[in-house]
Amino acid sequence: MSEKIHNIPIAKPSLGEAEAEAAKRAIMSGWVTQGPEVAGFEREFAAYVGAKHACAVSNCTTALHLALLAVGVQPGDEVITVSHSYIATANSVRYCGAMPVFVDIEPQTYNINPMLIENVIGDRTRAILIVHQMGMPCELKAILDIAHRYKLPVVEDAACAIGSEILWDGKWEKIGKPHGDIACFSFHPRKVITTGDGGMLTTNNPEWDKQFRLWRQHGMSVPDTVRHGAKQVIFESYPMLGYNYRMTDIQAAVGREQLKRLPEIVERRRYLVQRYREKLVDVPGLKLPTEPTWAKSNWQSFCVRLPEKCHQQQVMQAMLDAGVSTRRGIMCAHREPAYSIEAWSCGIDADICECKPGKCDRLSESEQAQDRTIILPLFHQMSEPEQDRVIELLKTICQV
Repeated sequence: MSEKIHNIPIAKPSLGEAEAEAAKRAIMSGWVTQGPEVAGFEREFAAYVGAKHACAVSNCTTALHLALLAVGVQPGDEVITVSHSYIATANSVRYCGAMPVFVDIEPQTYNINPMLIENVIGDRTRAILIVHQMGMPCELKAILDIAHRYKLPVVEDAACAIGSEILWDGKWEKIGKPHGDIACFSFHPRKVITTGDGGMLTTNNPEWDKQFRLWRQHGMSVPDTVRHGAKQVIFESYPMLGYNYRMTDIQAAVGREQLKRLPEIVERRRYLVQRYREKLVDVPGLKLPTEPTWAKSNWQSFCVRLPEKCHQQQVMQAMLDAGVSTRRGIMCAHREPAYSIEAWSCGIDADICECKPGKCDRLSESEQAQDRTIILPLFHQMSEPEQDRVIELLKTICQV
């Protein structure tokens, strides 16, 4: 009997005994909610990216929400961002009562096109929310030049970008330093490192960091750690509306171990991406992702644009039938039922805009990226034989 061929997943978190022991450490301490492990994770994360402050929260969506609140986004405002991102990016704008104004992407990097930003800045524009899509850094210098001219804050959705780097004034610096005003990260299992779920905000602004810490814990004036360690009775107060956006100490303990392994994880992913490049370069019509000279991606995902003759869903189904998981290109929020025409803008006056549900000519590159690309398996534990199986399968399907 032939040996059964195992399925190859799209991603797999890299967790081991060190993370299990760290979780046990937190559990056995008796302090399992936000506490000393969270504080340690924040210090170590800030040091890794080169930020003055890091604040841990429950996930990246809550991080984005707090970041937008901190920079002053209010009901009735507009925030310039991309539709081509997981829906959480646009949702965080709407949580503030504001309107996302969608800008198209560059087809090479799948990131916001800086040349289109200035066209949609208006009287109600309050902030620019960029996305380092799939770990590839945005063209930050061009974006920040525009933001500074118009005195607009820049929030970085760096959900996928932990470990990515950008060439800044002749030096390689980590995404999250931050180069904009606030950067937000995710520790979901699909990301390069994980805490099960979780998020982080980094900033150099101490007042914003203080505000994050109040908001994440219902606006409580005295943190649990201070109150429980006090020698005198302390009554906390709640001077503002807050949220339950805390990270647990169990998660943070795991995150601290993951952060130690991040350099080796990124190095392995870069090696696997180089193998994909070398072995897929000769497939007619298949377009591989590009990395600008000023960027080093962590390669959270490896996205390829299919040849014109290939139908996305058929390719994905053929690979799935052969035991290889893929994902379609990154979604577009403006195509989802939750985003009716009234829930977003492409920068054109509503009276003359010809956008229809799920279709906008001004977002054509975003729509093509969703429809014409697929994401291939990529994870730290991926073996070379597994990767070769993915490569040969895709070659066979694309060349039929």
